[in-house]
Parts: sequence; structure tokens; C-alpha cells
Amino acid sequence: MTTTSSTNILRVVLWMTGTLLSFSLMAVSIRELSRGGLTIFEILAIRSGAVLVVVVLLLLVRPELRAAARPRRMKLNLLRNIVHYVSQFAWAYAVTMLPLAMVFALEFTMPAWTALLAVWLLSEKMSKSRAGVVVLGLVGVLVILRPGIASIQPAAFLVLAAAFGYAITMITTKQLTTTESTIGIVFWMAVIQFPLSLFGSDLSAFTHFQAHNILPAIGLGIGGVTSHYCLSNAFRSGDATLVVPLDFMRIPLIAVVGWLLYGETLDVFVFIGAIIIIAGVVWNLRAESAQAKALA
Repeated sequence: MTTTSSTNILRVVLWMTGTLLSFSLMAVSIRELSRGGLTIFEILAIRSGAVLVVVVLLLLVRPELRAAARPRRMKLNLLRNIVHYVSQFAWAYAVTMLPLAMVFALEFTMPAWTALLAVWLLSEKMSKSRAGVVVLGLVGVLVILRPGIASIQPAAFLVLAAAFGYAITMITTKQLTTTESTIGIVFWMAVIQFPLSLFGSDLSAFTHFQAHNILPAIGLGIGGVTSHYCLSNAFRSGDATLVVPLDFMRIPLIAVVGWLLYGETLDVFVFIGAIIIIAGVVWNLRAESAQAKALA
């Protein structure tokens, strides 16, 4: 292995470590803020507000980025962010209702939804590996939820709906990247989603902010900014075949966090279902990577 390859792998591992910690911090912060009396609208307002402040400061410091932030496809930006906001709302609400490991495991059905939507919306072909990720994703969900054996928690369907919404977000983001800059996509995400959160919030919750909510609010703001920043840099540092499997480490990490902080049981069926879902994603990822190299 060359020195360059070793350096890239180290960078990916470091960026992904930041990603995993950021997503876990967000989940814990959301749960704590909910316990502290804030609604999901108010929690998402804190997250969107933090992102908006960071991006606006960046645009003020670096004026050359302002032109890149101008939207060229505003309707698609609106569609992406409305769907993304609803998905975030469903995910955040599920975090307050379900064991954290179950939320993260079911969220990883997103690649299965993306594979189906890509065939429909982007006219991409349904390959064996893409069909495999869909089938194994469904099997994994059935193992986790065990319908007819265990009582199904309705909030689990919120996570599945959020995963479907995130898949739509992925497709629309892919379309936006052909005409919009990264800073523009993030800027308009915050600009659109922040007012949506304020619309459903009780503004007095911010004017009479409780002291016990300060640390979780800071954690949510930090996690909201750093999670996608670290993930984007991980993809820039290495191939998806290296980045995505590391992302799956979110499940055991958040399971341990849930066990330590909230006494959540380590459900073996959640892990078995997650492994089945992951197997489909990795299979498809490797097949797509091999096909791309063959065409190169």
C-alpha cells in the first residue's frame, strides 16, 4: 500500500469518526431537548438556526462565495428542503419515542428507497445488486420489527417514512449539484427550513429558555453543522466503498450510547436486521464501484 493510500484511509477514518460522533450527539441532544420541554419544531429551529448563522458568517468572511450561493433552480431547492424538513421532523420525533439503535438501523433503508427512486426518476437501470439492496432492506426491516411476533411500535413507520424522504432528498440533491454549489445548497436549506421551524414554534420558548436546555442546544447546533461537513470531507478523501461501511458503525455506537445514558436494551434482532440491511447496501455499493471502474 502506498503512503498516499495510507494517508487517505487515515483521513477517511478521522472524518468518519467526526461524523459518527456528530450524529450521535444530535440524537442525544434532540432527546434531551424534548425531555426539557421543547417541541420538535423548536428543536429543528435551533438546528436550522445554527446552520444559518455559520453559513452567513462564512459568506460575510468570504465575499467571493456569495455569487455561488445564488440559486439557479429555486423550485427544486424548495422541493428538496420541504421533503427534507418533513423527513427530519419524522426522524427527530422517532428519536424521542424509540430505542436509538432501532432508529439508526431503520434509517439505513434509505439506499433501498434511493435505488427504487433512481429507476423511476432518473431512468437508471434496476441491476441485480440494486434489486438485492431492496429485497435485503425489506427482510432486515421485518427482522427488526418482527410483525406478528413482537408488538410493532408505530413510531418505527415514522423512521421508514423519514428514510424514504431522505432518499428523495438524495435524488434531488444529485440533480441540484449539476447547477448549484455546495455552499448554495446548504445556504438555501437553512434559509427555507428555519422559517418553517419558527412557524410551528412557540417563540416564548426561546425568550424564556431554560438553563438545562443550554448544553443540549449547543450540542445540537454543533452536531448539525459538523455531521454533514465531516461526511462530505470523508467522501472527498476516499471512495464510497470505504466511507459507507464506516458509516454503519453508527448503529453499534448509538446502541452503546442508548444503553449507557438511557438503559436501553441491546436488542439482538435490531443488530441482525441491521446486518442484513448493511449486507444489501455493501453488495450494491461494491457492484456499482466495480461497474464504474470497468467503464473508466
